[in-house]
Amino acid sequence: MKGKLEPAFKVWLENEHKRYIFGEGPFVILQKIEETGTLSGAAKALGMSYRHAWGTIRRIERMIGEPLIKTRKGGKAGGGGAELTEAGKNLLKLYSRVKRSFFKASIDEYGWEDLYLKISARNKILGKVVSVKKDDVSAIVRLRIESPCVITAFITREAVEELNLKEGDTAIAVIKATEVMVSKE
Repeated sequence: MKGKLEPAFKVWLENEHKRYIFGEGPFVILQKIEETGTLSGAAKALGMSYRHAWGTIRRIERMIGEPLIKTRKGGKAGGGGAELTEAGKNLLKLYSRVKRSFFKASIDEYGWEDLYLKISARNKILGKVVSVKKDDVSAIVRLRIESPCVITAFITREAVEELNLKEGDTAIAVIKATEVMVSKE
């Protein structure tokens, strides 16, 4: 075979009926709204019409049943703007996390073996989060399990925030040969 083959992929989010909801185009629109503070500014920066950008957002809002942006009217005098709602911010985070995971897997030639990883009952342990200590990059999560001991996992701060882990939560320790990972029920 001539040349090297590399993985390529497109990421999108679907609903439970397998209908497209969100992908790279809407992701970029929401990012630009966050950056510029206006829908018109985002559309202009992306070289698309305001109507197309607004239509894209409205379609997604109808499909998920929640607003993605809050707008303020400005008129000719200015002062208008737009900001992401919690639903909009959460959609950006989810899409970013999924896309990042695929990207990491695509560049890690050894990570492909994780695609075939089987998680069995033997390496999953349910417990209560007894403490979460975060610094700028990482976090230490301690779980109390049924047998009288506490499992400590060293994970990224980002993982703690994405899982929204806090004391008193129920979580699962997933034991790998070299590390302990944390998942939330």
